[in-house]
Formats: sequence, structure tokens, C-alpha cells
Amino acid sequence: QVQLVESGGGLVRFGGSRRLSCAASGSIFSIGTMGWYRQAPGKERELVADIMRGGTTNYADSVKGRFTISRDNAKNMVYLQMNSLKPEDTAVYYCNAFITNYGMTYWGKGTLVTVSS
Repeated sequence: QVQLVESGGGLVRFGGSRRLSCAASGSIFSIGTMGWYRQAPGKERELVADIMRGGTTNYADSVKGRFTISRDNAKNMVYLQMNSLKPEDTAVYYCNAFITNYGMTYWGKGTLVTVSS
């Protein structure tokens, strides 16, 4: 039906930048809110940022001013630009998307971002 695939993870140095991408594919009529979550070892999954179809954004306090979420509705893509990365940003990053025609939220399998100190 619907697949979300993240890319862009990897190893980055403290203070560096990384851009994550997520592509949604399948039988998609339209997508509502899209978001990025992360899960660090031993911790619960948490919201990083999300973006409504019209562009309204929401960020976790821990990433405000450092991360920027954006989307391309024509390509069914969502992005996360991460700047000034810190070791505590190390986590598996997951994207999700509310697929309107199914009335469900779908998740990707995640991409690992490791920030070295």
C-alpha cells in the first residue's frame, strides 16, 4: 500500500550538519501532517518536528533553532535539516505521514544518526 523510506543518516561530528529525507510512495491520494521522530538507545520515541500540509511547523524545544523541517507535496517528500548537531541528537530517526485516503499514519523503518563528540 504505502511505504516510507528514510535516507541521509550516518556519522557526523559535533557541530556538524546533516539532511534527512523521507519519500512516501504507493497508493497515495494526499498526505496530511508529516513528521520526524527519534529514538535514542534506552529512551522512548519522541517527536522532533512535524509539518502540516499547508506548511505550519512544530518543533521539540530541544531542536528549535537548529533543525528545520520542510516538505515537497508534489513529490510526497519530507526533509529534516539538522544543524549544530550534538551527541545527544544521536538516535534512530523515523519519518511518518498521515495518508488521507487511508485515514492512517504510516512509518518508515528509520535511519541512524550518530553524532560524535
